[in-house]
Amino acid sequence: MSDTTLPPDRRQAFSDRVRRAATNGRLTAGLILLPPALILFTLFVILPLGESGLYAFYDWNGYGAPQDFVGLRNFEQMFGHSVFSIAVWNTVKIILISLLIQMPLALLLALLIYRKTPTNAVFRLIFFVPYIMAEVAAGLIWSFVFDGNYGVTASIATTLGIERFFVLADRELAFYAVMVVIVWKYFGFHMMIYIAALQGVPDDQIEAAQIEGASRPQIVRHVQVPHIKPAIAVSAFFAIIGALQVFDVIIPLTNGGPSNQTHTIVTYLYEFGLTRLRIGYGSAVGVVLFIVAVLVAVFYQRIFMKKGTA
Repeated sequence: MSDTTLPPDRRQAFSDRVRRAATNGRLTAGLILLPPALILFTLFVILPLGESGLYAFYDWNGYGAPQDFVGLRNFEQMFGHSVFSIAVWNTVKIILISLLIQMPLALLLALLIYRKTPTNAVFRLIFFVPYIMAEVAAGLIWSFVFDGNYGVTASIATTLGIERFFVLADRELAFYAVMVVIVWKYFGFHMMIYIAALQGVPDDQIEAAQIEGASRPQIVRHVQVPHIKPAIAVSAFFAIIGALQVFDVIIPLTNGGPSNQTHTIVTYLYEFGLTRLRIGYGSAVGVVLFIVAVLVAVFYQRIFMKKGTA
Protein backbone atom coordinates (compact mmCIF):
# COMPACT_ATOMS: atom_id res chain seq x y z
CA MET A 1 0.00 0.00 0.00
CA SER A 2 1.47 3.36 -1.02
CA ASP A 3 1.56 6.33 1.32
CA THR A 4 -1.00 8.14 -0.92
CA THR A 5 -3.74 5.79 0.36
CA LEU A 6 -3.02 6.59 4.02
CA PRO A 7 -4.97 9.17 6.00
CA PRO A 8 -3.38 12.63 6.01
CA ASP A 9 -2.09 12.38 9.58
CA ARG A 10 -0.48 8.95 9.01
CA ARG A 11 0.90 10.08 5.65
CA GLN A 12 2.56 13.07 7.35
CA ALA A 13 4.00 10.80 10.06
CA PHE A 14 5.31 8.43 7.40
CA SER A 15 6.97 11.31 5.51
CA ASP A 16 8.56 12.56 8.72
CA ARG A 17 10.00 9.12 9.46
CA VAL A 18 11.43 8.84 5.94
CA ARG A 19 12.96 12.32 6.24
CA ARG A 20 14.50 11.54 9.62
CA ALA A 21 15.89 8.25 8.33
CA ALA A 22 17.49 10.01 5.36
CA THR A 23 18.94 12.69 7.60
CA ASN A 24 20.30 10.12 10.03
CA GLY A 25 21.78 8.16 7.13
CA ARG A 26 23.60 11.23 5.81
CA LEU A 27 24.81 12.06 9.32
CA THR A 28 26.08 8.51 9.83
CA ALA A 29 27.84 8.53 6.45
CA GLY A 30 29.43 11.87 7.29
CA LEU A 31 30.65 10.64 10.66
CA ILE A 32 32.18 7.57 9.04
CA LEU A 33 33.75 9.18 5.95
CA LEU A 34 34.74 12.63 7.20
CA PRO A 35 37.39 11.77 9.84
CA PRO A 36 39.69 9.81 7.46
CA ALA A 37 39.48 12.63 4.93
CA LEU A 38 40.23 15.24 7.59
CA ILE A 39 43.17 13.22 8.89
CA LEU A 40 44.69 12.81 5.43
CA PHE A 41 44.10 16.49 4.58
CA THR A 42 45.71 17.58 7.83
CA LEU A 43 48.73 15.28 7.45
CA PHE A 44 49.48 16.02 3.81
CA VAL A 45 48.24 19.62 3.39
CA ILE A 46 47.77 21.57 6.61
CA LEU A 47 50.87 20.34 8.47
CA PRO A 48 53.25 20.77 5.48
CA LEU A 49 51.92 24.28 4.93
CA GLY A 50 52.44 25.16 8.57
CA GLU A 51 55.95 23.68 8.62
CA SER A 52 56.86 25.50 5.41
CA GLY A 53 55.74 28.78 6.95
CA LEU A 54 57.89 28.02 10.00
CA TYR A 55 61.00 26.98 8.05
CA ALA A 56 60.83 30.17 5.97
CA PHE A 57 62.26 32.06 8.95
CA TYR A 58 65.28 29.76 9.35
CA ASP A 59 68.52 29.17 7.50
CA TRP A 60 68.09 25.40 7.31
CA ASN A 61 69.54 22.72 5.04
CA GLY A 62 66.90 20.08 5.78
CA TYR A 63 68.96 18.02 8.23
CA GLY A 64 68.15 17.97 11.92
CA ALA A 65 65.98 20.53 13.62
CA PRO A 66 66.09 24.12 12.33
CA GLN A 67 67.99 26.31 14.79
CA ASP A 68 69.46 29.26 12.89
CA PHE A 69 66.61 31.77 13.06
CA VAL A 70 67.10 34.53 10.47
CA GLY A 71 63.76 36.30 10.59
CA LEU A 72 62.85 37.90 7.25
CA ARG A 73 66.29 37.53 5.69
CA ASN A 74 65.16 34.76 3.31
CA PHE A 75 62.39 36.99 2.00
CA GLU A 76 64.77 39.95 1.64
CA GLN A 77 67.24 37.85 -0.35
CA MET A 78 64.44 36.48 -2.51
CA PHE A 79 62.97 39.85 -3.47
CA GLY A 80 66.45 41.23 -4.06
CA HIS A 81 67.54 38.34 -6.29
CA SER A 82 67.57 39.18 -10.00
CA VAL A 83 66.77 35.58 -10.99
CA PHE A 84 63.63 35.67 -8.86
CA SER A 85 62.53 38.78 -10.75
CA ILE A 86 63.10 36.91 -14.01
CA ALA A 87 61.08 33.96 -12.69
CA VAL A 88 58.18 36.20 -11.67
CA TRP A 89 58.17 37.97 -15.04
CA ASN A 90 58.30 34.63 -16.87
CA THR A 91 55.33 33.41 -14.84
CA VAL A 92 53.41 36.56 -15.76
CA LYS A 93 54.26 35.98 -19.43
CA ILE A 94 52.94 32.41 -19.21
CA ILE A 95 49.70 33.74 -17.73
CA LEU A 96 49.37 36.27 -20.56
CA ILE A 97 50.20 33.74 -23.28
CA SER A 98 47.67 31.33 -21.78
CA LEU A 99 44.90 33.94 -21.73
CA LEU A 100 45.66 35.66 -25.04
CA ILE A 101 46.81 32.79 -27.27
CA GLN A 102 46.12 29.41 -25.71
CA MET A 103 42.48 30.05 -24.78
CA PRO A 104 41.48 31.75 -28.08
CA LEU A 105 43.14 28.91 -30.01
CA ALA A 106 41.25 26.36 -27.92
CA LEU A 107 37.97 28.21 -28.48
CA LEU A 108 38.53 28.43 -32.23
CA LEU A 109 39.19 24.70 -32.52
CA ALA A 110 36.23 23.92 -30.24
CA LEU A 111 33.93 25.92 -32.52
CA LEU A 112 35.16 23.88 -35.48
CA ILE A 113 34.79 20.41 -33.98
CA TYR A 114 32.20 20.61 -31.19
CA ARG A 115 29.46 18.83 -33.14
CA LYS A 116 29.13 15.09 -32.55
CA THR A 117 30.49 13.45 -35.69
CA PRO A 118 33.04 10.63 -36.13
CA THR A 119 35.48 12.97 -37.88
CA ASN A 120 35.28 15.54 -35.10
CA ALA A 121 35.80 12.80 -32.51
CA VAL A 122 39.09 11.89 -34.22
CA PHE A 123 40.26 15.50 -34.22
CA ARG A 124 39.29 15.90 -30.56
CA LEU A 125 41.44 12.91 -29.69
CA ILE A 126 44.38 14.26 -31.69
CA PHE A 127 44.20 17.68 -30.05
CA PHE A 128 43.68 16.22 -26.56
CA VAL A 129 46.62 13.80 -26.69
CA PRO A 130 49.24 16.43 -25.73
CA TYR A 131 47.34 17.17 -22.52
CA ILE A 132 47.16 13.55 -21.36
CA MET A 133 50.85 13.07 -22.15
CA ALA A 134 53.15 13.30 -19.14
CA GLU A 135 54.80 16.71 -18.77
CA VAL A 136 58.27 15.20 -18.55
CA ALA A 137 57.69 13.21 -21.74
CA ALA A 138 56.44 16.32 -23.53
CA GLY A 139 59.50 18.27 -22.40
CA LEU A 140 61.85 15.54 -23.61
CA ILE A 141 60.09 15.31 -26.98
CA TRP A 142 60.34 19.04 -27.56
CA SER A 143 63.94 19.16 -26.37
CA PHE A 144 64.68 16.78 -29.23
CA VAL A 145 62.65 18.91 -31.65
CA PHE A 146 64.71 22.00 -30.74
CA ASP A 147 68.04 20.16 -30.67
CA GLY A 148 70.41 21.93 -33.05
CA ASN A 149 72.60 18.86 -33.56
CA TYR A 150 70.17 16.00 -34.17
CA GLY A 151 66.65 17.34 -33.83
CA VAL A 152 64.01 18.69 -36.17
CA THR A 153 65.54 22.18 -36.20
CA ALA A 154 68.84 20.63 -37.29
CA SER A 155 67.09 18.87 -40.16
CA ILE A 156 65.36 22.09 -41.19
CA ALA A 157 68.64 24.00 -41.12
CA THR A 158 70.35 21.31 -43.20
CA THR A 159 67.52 21.26 -45.73
CA LEU A 160 67.56 25.05 -46.11
CA GLY A 161 71.34 25.14 -46.25
CA ILE A 162 71.67 27.54 -43.32
CA GLU A 163 73.75 27.44 -40.19
CA ARG A 164 72.33 25.25 -37.45
CA PHE A 165 70.68 27.12 -34.63
CA PHE A 166 70.20 26.10 -31.01
CA VAL A 167 66.90 27.52 -29.79
CA LEU A 168 67.14 26.27 -26.22
CA ALA A 169 70.67 27.64 -25.84
CA ASP A 170 69.71 31.14 -26.96
CA ARG A 171 68.99 33.57 -24.11
CA GLU A 172 66.43 35.44 -26.23
CA LEU A 173 64.66 32.49 -27.88
CA ALA A 174 64.65 29.84 -25.17
CA PHE A 175 61.62 31.11 -23.28
CA TYR A 176 59.64 31.59 -26.49
CA ALA A 177 60.25 27.90 -27.16
CA VAL A 178 59.01 27.11 -23.64
CA MET A 179 55.82 29.09 -24.27
CA VAL A 180 55.22 27.24 -27.54
CA VAL A 181 55.44 23.95 -25.68
CA ILE A 182 53.08 25.16 -22.95
CA VAL A 183 50.46 26.30 -25.48
CA TRP A 184 50.76 22.98 -27.35
CA LYS A 185 50.59 20.96 -24.14
CA TYR A 186 47.52 22.51 -22.49
CA PHE A 187 45.27 23.97 -25.18
CA GLY A 188 43.49 20.63 -25.54
CA PHE A 189 42.29 20.83 -21.94
CA HIS A 190 40.62 24.20 -22.52
CA MET A 191 39.28 23.01 -25.87
CA MET A 192 37.41 20.16 -24.20
CA ILE A 193 35.87 22.56 -21.67
CA TYR A 194 34.58 24.72 -24.53
CA ILE A 195 33.33 21.72 -26.50
CA ALA A 196 31.28 20.52 -23.53
CA ALA A 197 29.82 24.01 -23.10
CA LEU A 198 29.09 24.51 -26.81
CA GLN A 199 27.21 21.22 -26.98
CA GLY A 200 24.84 22.66 -24.36
CA VAL A 201 23.90 25.70 -26.46
CA PRO A 202 20.28 25.27 -27.66
CA ASP A 203 20.14 24.45 -31.37
CA ASP A 204 16.88 26.37 -31.79
CA GLN A 205 18.61 29.63 -30.90
CA ILE A 206 21.31 29.00 -33.48
CA GLU A 207 18.67 28.10 -36.09
CA ALA A 208 16.67 31.21 -35.24
CA ALA A 209 19.78 33.36 -35.74
CA GLN A 210 20.42 31.69 -39.09
CA ILE A 211 16.83 32.34 -40.19
CA GLU A 212 17.30 35.99 -39.25
CA GLY A 213 20.28 36.10 -41.61
CA ALA A 214 23.08 36.14 -39.03
CA SER A 215 26.51 35.20 -40.33
CA ARG A 216 28.68 32.56 -38.72
CA PRO A 217 30.85 35.11 -36.83
CA GLN A 218 27.70 36.88 -35.61
CA ILE A 219 26.25 33.61 -34.31
CA VAL A 220 29.48 32.88 -32.47
CA ARG A 221 29.65 36.37 -30.97
CA HIS A 222 26.01 36.92 -30.04
CA VAL A 223 24.68 33.40 -29.42
CA GLN A 224 27.36 30.86 -28.61
CA VAL A 225 29.94 32.88 -26.67
CA PRO A 226 27.37 34.45 -24.29
CA HIS A 227 26.08 30.97 -23.47
CA ILE A 228 29.53 29.61 -22.63
CA LYS A 229 30.79 32.56 -20.55
CA PRO A 230 30.77 30.45 -17.35
CA ALA A 231 32.96 27.87 -19.09
CA ILE A 232 35.33 30.60 -20.30
CA ALA A 233 35.57 31.95 -16.74
CA VAL A 234 36.43 28.48 -15.40
CA SER A 235 38.93 27.94 -18.21
CA ALA A 236 40.68 31.25 -17.47
CA PHE A 237 40.85 30.35 -13.78
CA PHE A 238 42.54 27.04 -14.55
CA ALA A 239 44.91 28.80 -16.97
CA ILE A 240 46.05 31.31 -14.35
CA ILE A 241 46.45 28.78 -11.54
CA GLY A 242 48.19 26.36 -13.88
CA ALA A 243 50.61 29.06 -15.03
CA LEU A 244 51.60 29.69 -11.43
CA GLN A 245 52.55 26.01 -11.09
CA VAL A 246 54.48 25.36 -14.32
CA PHE A 247 57.41 23.09 -13.50
CA ASP A 248 57.47 19.64 -15.10
CA VAL A 249 57.69 20.90 -18.68
CA ILE A 250 60.58 23.29 -18.08
CA ILE A 251 62.90 20.98 -16.13
CA PRO A 252 63.50 18.45 -18.96
CA LEU A 253 63.31 21.18 -21.59
CA THR A 254 65.75 23.83 -20.33
CA ASN A 255 66.19 23.20 -16.58
CA GLY A 256 65.81 26.94 -16.14
CA GLY A 257 68.64 27.84 -18.52
CA PRO A 258 70.35 29.26 -20.37
CA SER A 259 71.72 31.60 -17.69
CA ASN A 260 68.54 31.21 -15.58
CA GLN A 261 66.44 32.89 -18.29
CA THR A 262 63.59 30.35 -18.36
CA HIS A 263 62.87 29.91 -14.67
CA THR A 264 59.34 30.18 -13.33
CA ILE A 265 58.57 30.66 -9.65
CA VAL A 266 58.31 26.90 -9.06
CA THR A 267 61.50 26.00 -10.95
CA TYR A 268 63.24 28.83 -9.10
CA LEU A 269 62.09 27.28 -5.81
CA TYR A 270 63.40 23.89 -6.93
CA GLU A 271 66.75 25.16 -8.20
CA PHE A 272 67.66 27.68 -5.51
CA GLY A 273 65.90 25.97 -2.63
CA LEU A 274 65.80 22.18 -2.87
CA THR A 275 68.77 21.33 -5.09
CA ARG A 276 71.06 23.63 -3.10
CA LEU A 277 69.75 22.34 0.24
CA ARG A 278 68.48 25.78 1.22
CA ILE A 279 65.21 24.45 2.56
CA GLY A 280 64.46 27.58 4.55
CA TYR A 281 64.94 29.76 1.49
CA GLY A 282 62.83 27.45 -0.65
CA SER A 283 60.12 27.51 2.01
CA ALA A 284 60.07 31.31 1.82
CA VAL A 285 59.55 31.11 -1.93
CA GLY A 286 56.80 28.54 -1.38
CA VAL A 287 55.06 30.78 1.13
CA VAL A 288 55.03 33.67 -1.34
CA LEU A 289 53.73 31.41 -4.11
CA PHE A 290 51.02 30.02 -1.84
CA ILE A 291 49.85 33.49 -0.81
CA VAL A 292 49.74 34.65 -4.44
CA ALA A 293 47.80 31.56 -5.53
CA VAL A 294 45.28 31.93 -2.71
CA LEU A 295 44.76 35.64 -3.43
CA VAL A 296 44.31 34.98 -7.14
CA ALA A 297 41.84 32.17 -6.47
CA VAL A 298 39.78 34.15 -3.95
CA PHE A 299 39.58 37.41 -5.88
CA TYR A 300 39.05 35.71 -9.24
CA GLN A 301 36.17 33.63 -7.97
CA ARG A 302 34.57 36.58 -6.20
CA ILE A 303 34.86 38.92 -9.19
CA PHE A 304 34.85 36.94 -12.43
CA MET A 305 33.22 33.63 -11.53
CA LYS A 306 30.13 35.40 -10.19
CA LYS A 307 29.94 37.49 -13.34
CA GLY A 308 30.45 34.44 -15.50
CA THR A 309 27.64 32.52 -13.79
CA ALA A 310 25.27 35.46 -13.50
